[in-house]
Amino acid sequence: MKTIIVAGGVSLILALFGTPLAIRLFRRRGYGQLIREEGPQSHMTKRGTPTMGGTVIVIAALVGYLVGHTATHDTMTTTGFLLLLLMSGLGLVGFIDDFIKIYRQTSLGLRSGAKLAGQAVVGAVFALEVLQHPDAIALTPADDRLSFLRDFGPYIGVLPFVIWVVIIIAGTSNAVNLTDGLDGLATGATALVLAAYVLIGIWEERNDCSLFFTQQCYQIRDPLDVAVVAAAVLGACLGFLWWNAPPAKIFMGDTGSLALGGVLAGLAITTKTALLLLILGGLFVIITLSVMIQVGSFKMTGRRVFKMTPLQHHFELLGWAETTIVIRFWLICGLCIAFGLGIFYAEWLTI
Repeated sequence: MKTIIVAGGVSLILALFGTPLAIRLFRRRGYGQLIREEGPQSHMTKRGTPTMGGTVIVIAALVGYLVGHTATHDTMTTTGFLLLLLMSGLGLVGFIDDFIKIYRQTSLGLRSGAKLAGQAVVGAVFALEVLQHPDAIALTPADDRLSFLRDFGPYIGVLPFVIWVVIIIAGTSNAVNLTDGLDGLATGATALVLAAYVLIGIWEERNDCSLFFTQQCYQIRDPLDVAVVAAAVLGACLGFLWWNAPPAKIFMGDTGSLALGGVLAGLAITTKTALLLLILGGLFVIITLSVMIQVGSFKMTGRRVFKMTPLQHHFELLGWAETTIVIRFWLICGLCIAFGLGIFYAEWLTI
């Protein structure tokens, strides 16, 4: 528990006081946000706001994790390292995308195919690695099975598992990216889901089969260190949110949204709650579905269901204030998380 507190506290402080430094640095270098011309006109006032703030989140989380373990003399784990590697790898893909936008002075960065290829490569490496590195009792960070509240069903084999993990990682990182359209929306929603995974990691540690074997126990490798990673990223998000809340002084960019989406997917895979993430991250699912419905409807009928997607922009065009949308969407996110955690805990009681 001490490691969780220290890691989260250090990353929060680093992000809180490091973000203003990043704002000044990015502003001097002209790393400003480009705005879509077809987007809500109210967004034009945000043109030039420093972007790529996700670098602060990633660095603060990495340092927080390292300091947390060093200060408490707690051993770092393979699972924790792989989660941070996944976050950093997707953050790099997002950074390249952001840099291309700034260099070309356009709102379009990497081509969709190139971005997806980068996500797939990082995701495939993570998927292969989590099936390796057994501990003293032969537990690996993940097994090649599907999972909801724990693993279920037969082993599906390495290749199908890699494809499954790549789909989860690409889907989650793109969903967070789509949500990152209003000041503080994606950062706050991600922080709520991360808090849920801190609780899940602690609960799985307290009921670890290596400590006592019962029907209720969990066969998870390094569940406490998974909670440490979640806490480190959570602290970084909260520190960054101070400056990213409406009106935002800095945006996370694809650097942050892809990194945060990736770490959420990694946490779900290593805690063996992959399908539960669909409920915990219900807000991200709703926003992604709005885009899919809009595109599908327009292609099939030539008509649009929403005034604009992602969904948050639909409500902007209806006249809702940005802060109203952000807070109400946070509330929806919180309700999804409460429902998901309720299912998680209820399953443990009924075994």
